[in-house]
Amino acid sequence: MRLIFRWLLRIATGLILLIVAGIALVYFLASQSRPDYNREVSVAGLTAPVEIVRDNANVPHIFGQSDADVYFGLGFAHAQDRLWQMTVMRRTVQGRLSEVFGDRTVGIDRLLRRLDLYRAAQLSVEVQDEETMVALRAYAAGVNARLTQINEESLGRGAPEMFLFPTPMAPWHPADSIAMIKLMALQLSGHLEEEVLRARTSLMLDDPDRLLDILPDVPGTGIAALPEYSGLFPGLPRYASGTRPAADPVSPVPERGLAGASNAWAADPTRSASGGTLLANDPHLGFSAPSTWYLARLELSAGGVIGGTIPGVPAIMTGRSDYLGWGITSSYVDDQDLYIEQLNPDDPEQYLTPDGYKPFENRPSIIQIKNAAPITLTLRWTENGPVLPGSLYNLGTITPPGHVASLAWTALSPNDTTMSAAIALMSAKTVAQAIEAGERYIAPAQNLTLADRETVAMQTVGAIPRRDARHQSQGRMPSQGWRPENRWQGRMPYQTNPSFLSPTGGLLGNTNNKTVDRPFPNHVSHSWGDTQRVNRWERLMQSRQVHTRDSFIEVQLDPVSFTARSLLPLIGADLWFTGEAAPEGTPERQRQIALSLLADWNGEMNEHLPEPLIYAAWLRALQQRLIKDELGPLADEFKHVDPLFIERVFRDVDGASVWCDVSQSAPVESCTDMARLALDDALVWIAETHGTALESLRWGDAHQATHDHPILGKVPVLRYFVNIRQSTSGGDNTLQRGRTSGEDPAPFQNVHGAGFRGVYDFADPDSSVFVISTGQSGHFLSRHYDDQAQLWRRGEYIPMSLDTDLARAASVGVTTLIPQ
Repeated sequence: MRLIFRWLLRIATGLILLIVAGIALVYFLASQSRPDYNREVSVAGLTAPVEIVRDNANVPHIFGQSDADVYFGLGFAHAQDRLWQMTVMRRTVQGRLSEVFGDRTVGIDRLLRRLDLYRAAQLSVEVQDEETMVALRAYAAGVNARLTQINEESLGRGAPEMFLFPTPMAPWHPADSIAMIKLMALQLSGHLEEEVLRARTSLMLDDPDRLLDILPDVPGTGIAALPEYSGLFPGLPRYASGTRPAADPVSPVPERGLAGASNAWAADPTRSASGGTLLANDPHLGFSAPSTWYLARLELSAGGVIGGTIPGVPAIMTGRSDYLGWGITSSYVDDQDLYIEQLNPDDPEQYLTPDGYKPFENRPSIIQIKNAAPITLTLRWTENGPVLPGSLYNLGTITPPGHVASLAWTALSPNDTTMSAAIALMSAKTVAQAIEAGERYIAPAQNLTLADRETVAMQTVGAIPRRDARHQSQGRMPSQGWRPENRWQGRMPYQTNPSFLSPTGGLLGNTNNKTVDRPFPNHVSHSWGDTQRVNRWERLMQSRQVHTRDSFIEVQLDPVSFTARSLLPLIGADLWFTGEAAPEGTPERQRQIALSLLADWNGEMNEHLPEPLIYAAWLRALQQRLIKDELGPLADEFKHVDPLFIERVFRDVDGASVWCDVSQSAPVESCTDMARLALDDALVWIAETHGTALESLRWGDAHQATHDHPILGKVPVLRYFVNIRQSTSGGDNTLQRGRTSGEDPAPFQNVHGAGFRGVYDFADPDSSVFVISTGQSGHFLSRHYDDQAQLWRRGEYIPMSLDTDLARAASVGVTTLIPQ
């Protein structure tokens, strides 16, 4: 027995030593790829030395003797910190993820190959101006210099992920940078899904008048009546249901409601306490670790610029110089149209056009798949655009037999000069020069909020399609691709894009709200991203005669929900303080406690309070009860509460209260009945997931920001090292926006919000501040992987200074690049 014990002890000790040695080896190999920021590197492609000074937040300040050398330095810095992220993004837009990840990403590759964004990026290289080509070539050379250094010095393949997914890293090219912007356009585009959903919902509803309840128009001038989708394509089944596969974290195709958002506002000197202009910007994207954003300062010949870059792109996308600040918000320009193309019944390789049947433009494409046989696709294009798979957003459910769907989209342009616009913007010194540079923007369309030392403005940049006034669906639903009146007729003149210069009140801003009210076809969009946050923004802006940098920060971080304040009195009107006293532990008592808490609540979506969770769960349960019987399985597509829908129903706008009656039941249910039943549903769900002690609930426990690694975030053990989770305030409709997932079992996880925040004061530009949601490094063993995450969560910022001495003080290292 003693002998057996000794051998078991020896085996256990050996196993422990092996595990420790294995962990040590893995740590050693992974740590080899952590960049050394404090060294001198000899590289090819430079004309003179470049200094990359990393301040104490690891923000690189890049100095060179020419603009080309500075762009080279940015490429080198991006590759030092975000090489894996750049690799995955490039493979995504090329449709080559499956070479690394196998079957898991075949669907993503199929779609990206069909969209052919990378080919459009390659063709767009030829239309960039010379200044932009200098930037693109130099940036690519900087990235490639880092790749050479990794290979020559055996620096752990450049990133820990490269050990788990070994694959050669191809040299960077100018087209790769243009493709990054096109990939962002895909992430910010939601009109395609809205068109499909509107068509599917139209088919499901027995009463076509109810379509504007569940998919309401933003208040304003009415929109002309549209045809029923079943009338456009009579052969479709009346009820077009369908299911969608679970979204992959690496997919660039946004879920509905997650196609981009943002806040930006500005004040001219008359509304600024300091006497200078003010600008704040916080663009919203899906959270990830590392963040989409990377902070950098470039010392160009036109002056220093500092702000948020996107790894892979040699430009400050949102930031400031000494003369000008610029911020971006999603403009919701309707820049996508879906077409149903009729196939030739005698030759399915032809489709109908206004001039008769024509052959598709075909091109074969081979998808290589790790550990599986390759797949050959036939990419097909019509005159309107690429043919899309029926699986995308359940397109197949609204496509009649003998037809296919195609997409017209501005981002597919092979003459895309958006990169040239971004480069030119960094050299602009006035609002007027920035607006002029914006003419070259194609996609994604954005609202550009601008402030120089005297003037503030907002300009919509990006191509707006010109449509015929006779368009069948006004671009709101898929239309017949063979009819000439449905086809695009070029681009609207840039001078007609919405523009707001030097507003009378001295304040302007955008929370993705409706900016103009123009009748079709001169409209900007039928679908807007915000109907709620703008109300709170207006109140906070007008509550002060003058603003400061700190008051702009306060507005960025404001967690009060206008939506909660307006909807709760409406849906609870007949429930407050009614009914008999109920015994402890009964559903009636829980309902009374919940209503009592909500009655005293001011609408602040604070992470430490219970009321936001009760409110959010109630509204979610209420919308599901209202729509489930009419929409069936399609109700699952409506994952986020639409405040306009709830308001229409409870105010009985145009008979919308009919949604409260359950069509399959004999009694006629009232909206009060629905509100009470939904509250009970919410309390049952809360009890099962968070406990029965309502006063002890914390919104932050449910509303955790999920900065997850898109590849390793679900790997056991590893996920604890690579994911960043934080309890957060805010919600779907607050200025401190934390868009919830809407997905069970954690529907209130915070998955989409401000990955970058910046506030600029041009009375004292170096007092400006910014922060990102994770950290500068993409290496999870680096202390800079998440060092800004807690600052971001607490609403704190880091200095945004162009002072060279301040950057050098307490720097974490200086990398000097020496020409070979």
